[in-house]
Amino acid sequence: MTQYIYRVVPAPAKGDKSSGAKGAEARFARGLEAVINTQARDGWEYLRAENLPSQERKGLTGTQTVQRSVLVFRRPADAASETAAETAPARSALFARREPPLNTGPIKEAPAPRRADTDTGPENDAPAGDDTPRP
Repeated sequence: MTQYIYRVVPAPAKGDKSSGAKGAEARFARGLEAVINTQARDGWEYLRAENLPSQERKGLTGTQTVQRSVLVFRRPADAASETAAETAPARSALFARREPPLNTGPIKEAPAPRRADTDTGPENDAPAGDDTPRP
C-alpha cells in the first residue's frame, strides 16, 4: 500500500485578472488553475477542495466561526524524500545566514577631544552646553 504525504493550501479568494478570462467565474477558474498547476510542477497531485470551519477572534473577548476554503494535494511519501534530498542543498544555501566579517585587528581608541588655544582665558569658562555668546 502506498503511503502519501499531504499539503493543504488556501484556495484563492479572488479571481486572477489575466487576459482572455471574461467574467467572474472565468477569472476564479484561472486563479484555481494557477494554484493547482504550481503545485503540480512540484510533484503534488490535486486531491480535492474542502470548506472547513475555523474559530477566529472577534473583538477583545469574542470568537466567531468562519468558513475557510482550502485545496488538498498529495504525493507518495517516497517521492517526497527524493525531492527533499534534491532541494536540501539549494534550500540550505538560500537560507544560510551571512555573518559580517570579524575585525580581528587591534582596537583603536578615539582621540581625546582637543581644546583650541583660545579657550584658556577666564572669560571663556562657560559651562558645557552653554552656547550663549560671551562679551
